[in-house]
Amino acid sequence: MGVVVGMPWPGAEVAAEAEQAGVGAFCTGEFVDHDAYARLAEMAGSTGTAQIGTAIAYAFARTPYAHAAAVRTLAARAPGRVFLGLGSGAYRINRDWFGVPADRPVARTADLIGAVRAWLQAENGERVRHQGEFYSIDADVQAPVLGRVDVPILLGGFNAGMAAATGRVADGIIGHGLFTRPWWEDVVRPAVGKGLAGVDREEPHLEHGWVITAVDDAAPERAIADARRMIAFYLTVRTYDPYVAHHGWEGPVETLRAAFRAGDTDAMAAAVTDEMLTAIAVSGNTSEARQMLAAKAGALPADVAYLAPPSFLVGRRRRAAYARASLALVDAVPEPPA
Repeated sequence: MGVVVGMPWPGAEVAAEAEQAGVGAFCTGEFVDHDAYARLAEMAGSTGTAQIGTAIAYAFARTPYAHAAAVRTLAARAPGRVFLGLGSGAYRINRDWFGVPADRPVARTADLIGAVRAWLQAENGERVRHQGEFYSIDADVQAPVLGRVDVPILLGGFNAGMAAATGRVADGIIGHGLFTRPWWEDVVRPAVGKGLAGVDREEPHLEHGWVITAVDDAAPERAIADARRMIAFYLTVRTYDPYVAHHGWEGPVETLRAAFRAGDTDAMAAAVTDEMLTAIAVSGNTSEARQMLAAKAGALPADVAYLAPPSFLVGRRRRAAYARASLALVDAVPEPPA
């Protein structure tokens, strides 16, 4: 089976066109203006066959109970189609926005997944039990509302530590839009493999991932600039410094971070080199984008690749236009390497 083409949720109207065009998965992230589970409910009611899930929901913003209750509700509405993708989120967001502890994120996330599973796998009449370092549950639910729910739990993993955790405790990994062939092959997949060592799994470990995609036949240069700006915005975060060093991109990244501090988004985009753009994104006109995508064998996740419009300083109408334009790329996604 080849790579399933997906996209971040583009709204019901575009999603209907996308399913007809062969898009087989939709995901939603979340931010201050959109809740992951509320949007997932919209996805459940507006799609027929596609996989749907969070990629990602903020792991520590909710209790394990809240994650599991939402998943139970939505899995009943879209049986066999829902997956749960969790991500630790930035330390400052957890501290300053959510007011929750987020130290030791790898261990904390692993424990949370165990607690969520306890709620999802509980049968009627059983106590829900989980005893971990960060989460302790001993719930006697005296109502016939439980029963095992088998929903894949994926974990957003960027650096090697979290990627290894996905192998140990999750059903799959969700790759970031910055991922390149070297990062998948040199860092992420080896780390996942180490995490999987000694783990008894019946099902294969899944790979989902985002691919920055901006296609516009009428204004290809603007699409390319939007892709560059999205890459630059991501790379302002120092969490990704090991990634930057792995590619030897310290010079351009120093320049784009200085531009970001000065509020010069055009200079941010200009600092993204052609090498960086080609390694990370798919952009330009349809013909160029199809060629770029076809050349990405090994740079794409093995199971689901989300063709993701840029969001930094890109309005909703243009994101919707990029989503529609990306439908012309569905048949250009290469098969994963053997």
